Amino acid sequence: MKTAGIIGSGFAGLAAACTLAQEGFKVSVFEKNEGLGGRARKFDAEGFLFDMGPSWYWMPEVFENFFNKFGKSASDYYELVRLDPSYNVIFGKDDIVSMPASYDELEKLFEEIEPGSSENLRKFLAEAEYKYKVGMEEFVWKPGLSLFEFADIRVLKSVFKLQMFTSLASQVEKLFKNQKLREILKFPVLFLGATPENTPALYSLMNHADLSLGTWYPMGGMHKIIEGFVSVAKELGVEFFPAQPVERIDIVNGKATGFTTGKKSYKFDYIVAGADYHHVEQNLLPEKYRSYTPHYWEKRTMAPSSLLFYLGLDKKIDGLQHHNLFFDRDFDLHAKEIYTDPAWPTDPLFYVSCPSKTDTSVAPEGKENVFILMPLAPGISDSDELREKYFHVIAQRMKDILGVDIREHILYKRSYCLSDFVNDYNAFKGNAYGLANTLKQTAILKPRVHHDKVPNLYYAGQLTSPGPGMPPSIISGQMVGDLIAKRDQK
Repeated sequence: MKTAGIIGSGFAGLAAACTLAQEGFKVSVFEKNEGLGGRARKFDAEGFLFDMGPSWYWMPEVFENFFNKFGKSASDYYELVRLDPSYNVIFGKDDIVSMPASYDELEKLFEEIEPGSSENLRKFLAEAEYKYKVGMEEFVWKPGLSLFEFADIRVLKSVFKLQMFTSLASQVEKLFKNQKLREILKFPVLFLGATPENTPALYSLMNHADLSLGTWYPMGGMHKIIEGFVSVAKELGVEFFPAQPVERIDIVNGKATGFTTGKKSYKFDYIVAGADYHHVEQNLLPEKYRSYTPHYWEKRTMAPSSLLFYLGLDKKIDGLQHHNLFFDRDFDLHAKEIYTDPAWPTDPLFYVSCPSKTDTSVAPEGKENVFILMPLAPGISDSDELREKYFHVIAQRMKDILGVDIREHILYKRSYCLSDFVNDYNAFKGNAYGLANTLKQTAILKPRVHHDKVPNLYYAGQLTSPGPGMPPSIISGQMVGDLIAKRDQK
């Protein structure tokens, strides 16, 4: 039986582990932290249950297809509910747009905000659906190892229809004149790693995921997905080694023989690095076996980091939905301070998740579970003083708009920012979402999933193909597992 060692128990690592185990490999997963799940870990405090990372459940078919591959269904592990409204977009006091789950209601909403816009919405979403289908069926499953992967006539014929060379901003602004509608339609690409002006219009496929496929939530919390993945893996015989950070990948005669943790050395036929690509490449490999230079990494455009707050409040907060986007400040200025001129924001936009609006299990009765996220440029300074400064900025804005001061109702509070992403995940520059999806970092221009100097070393996750986010990470892990299985069969 061939063996595979997986570094990291995030979505990519777990997907690779399950795929390889199903192919008959003996698989071992090593995780730096005590809890499994990578950025999708959980913790509890004062009766509150917090998801540490992902909070948006989009593209439900990716999760369902994963479980189906192993004869399971997502419903075997969690109850999935569609949120309605999907989310609130808050432009100011008494100026809140609730995004309905119903498409007919969505058209009515657009018409109310900009008369005549529903026809352009239909056109925009029809194009987005086409991009989604081609992207999900053709592009995301290609490992980006050769240009010949894209020589398929179906792909070549669709290149211009996919609008690879047009910006999302220009497409949106051509169809919609109202600034609120423009910001709503630009929002889904905010975490892809570039401004909408520099993001290919291809990524309007995210609008199809948002407005057409809907926003969902697994009852019990996002970590229920991880529990499902881990359960599948264990049924397939995968072994887990939590709290065992890998310190070195061992190379003999150009081949990875295994890796060494703080406790012992382990031997494997294949290694999959689901941990931070930069960390593995630059810190775990001997210098002569690194594919990329420090200069190469410094030139990469990273997706944002985040300042996060986990709050347990002693009362319910009126005016919040499950998901809330506070867009009551200049969208373009904050985007510029993330992507163009990295700095702590002058006047930030932020996001508030309130899962206790949907799920009573994540907070004690009558209390509120609140997760706050403020996007930040990666690689900037981080301090307790800055975190607290921005907490008060955010709390005051919420007070001005909602009429309640959350600072007066805190039972539990924890912050999380750039230095925590580095300490917990070895995240390059403290990034939260991996490598940015810019045109210059697409497909074969991303760091490769297969190491070109060490033939039995592979990478999966947010810094390689197909990109950042839960669904792409799941696909990345499956794709790498399939590559290894096919290679081994040869």
